[in-house]
Amino acid sequence: MKRITQETRRRKEILQAFRGQEWVLEELAGVRAAGKAALDDCTMKMGRILMEAILYTEREQLSGPEYHPAGIYRKWGVQPGSIYLGDRKVRVAHPRLRDGHTEVTLPCYERMRRPGEFSQELLDQSLRGLSARKYEETILPMAERFGVSPSSISNRLIEATSQKLKQLRERDLSGFQVFAVFLDTVHRGGVAFVVALGVDLDGQKQMLGFWEGATENKEVAHALLSDLESRGLKIPKEVIFITDGGKGLIAALKDRFGTALLHQRCTIHKDRNLQRHLPKRWREEAHRRFGNAVAMTSYADAKQELNRLDVWLVERNESAAASLREAKEELLTLHRLEIPPVLRISLHSTNPIESMFSTVRHCEKNLKRYRNSRMSQRWLAAVALYAEQNFRTVKGFRHIPEVVERIKALQAGQHVVKQAA
Repeated sequence: MKRITQETRRRKEILQAFRGQEWVLEELAGVRAAGKAALDDCTMKMGRILMEAILYTEREQLSGPEYHPAGIYRKWGVQPGSIYLGDRKVRVAHPRLRDGHTEVTLPCYERMRRPGEFSQELLDQSLRGLSARKYEETILPMAERFGVSPSSISNRLIEATSQKLKQLRERDLSGFQVFAVFLDTVHRGGVAFVVALGVDLDGQKQMLGFWEGATENKEVAHALLSDLESRGLKIPKEVIFITDGGKGLIAALKDRFGTALLHQRCTIHKDRNLQRHLPKRWREEAHRRFGNAVAMTSYADAKQELNRLDVWLVERNESAAASLREAKEELLTLHRLEIPPVLRISLHSTNPIESMFSTVRHCEKNLKRYRNSRMSQRWLAAVALYAEQNFRTVKGFRHIPEVVERIKALQAGQHVVKQAA
């Protein structure tokens, strides 16, 4: 109770001190008239006053009171300066200090001038859809503001996105115990970026990396896998790969893992592909039959339904049937491994990585032109790490340890059979 009383008394003293200031009364009148915009403006001005008070207090702590100097430091007037308040750069009166003939910078002033937090906040706003050209319109009109031209904002964004690209490129993956890897391609600025998204043994998703190429081909996929391994990622034989069916990705995976490859084709992509082969009057029925097949719990039942779908497609479009046939076993990898249905929901398609791509498209909607490869990579890294903040644990993650053990047992059994043969 005593502490609460003291806090209340202190706040009353501050309020009484402000009541005598005419500019405060004018600001409060503006708040009543203009609402939130004037309140934010008033808050910024009071924040500037508070920062200046901190600077003067620090200088006095170092040099002593005005008429009782102490130590080796001497006050040396005031000069215009600038600091960052949140995401805004504002002018302040910068009290100077000297050590003999040498200028001494106040430690607090140095911290206030760091643009790192400003760059990060500005980047977050840009990723939410803010255009650098319109940034100045979002900042409250106040006489003290400056440095918010499109060019200065662009420089800050370049700095922030460059840090994100460096962070992603140098991310240590040695501690990431991978269970599954989603591989897909996003096209940006006329080039292809093969992206890897990992799921660990605890069901947590993480952006692993990307590699740029002219197209989605085997060499680019190989380069991506090599990059992941160079940063410490260990890819054991029991890892499940989920792709959309791109031939370059699949060829690279088969080159790397051979017959031990565990590859799940995206069922959503294949469903859409089958429907595109068919006339409109058959598409709904094809979708229903395909959905029934992949929803089966057992491998035998699912394969039987896909065989029936194959027969049905032959009568309507031979090309659609051939498309189903070439991917039939890869569509049933999760069934063959006896993945529990609840975990299968998270692994049967490339939806997790497609969701990240939708974030990429939303966050970059204000980018009108990719000037070079570096710019494309900077923004992809920044958006990917931004999307990573909202990643959720995969459904059925508690089944992952037992699934890994089952896969190891199945692979060991196949190895024994091959040796006996």
